[in-house]
Amino acid sequence: MPVFMVERDLKGIAMEDLAGAQKAAISKAAEMRAAGTEIRYIRSTFAPQDGRCMCLFEAATEDDVRALNDQAGLPYSGIVTAMDLTP
Repeated sequence: MPVFMVERDLKGIAMEDLAGAQKAAISKAAEMRAAGTEIRYIRSTFAPQDGRCMCLFEAATEDDVRALNDQAGLPYSGIVTAMDLTP
């Protein structure tokens, strides 16, 4: 299944808000899977010095990833196809 990277600018976000955003992504992915959409939150990487955040999702389509983020109210600046190179 394809992997998509969601790019976010979260400069100035509080750590508790960052944790809440991650929980929202995980929860919405579970809700969408229960409704029949194949999607999975993989992980996020956050750079606190400049607020860049990259979140990886496994999904059938970019539209599914966009829907998850829109429905969860999570801001993003872009969604691109990615390769997860975790060993």
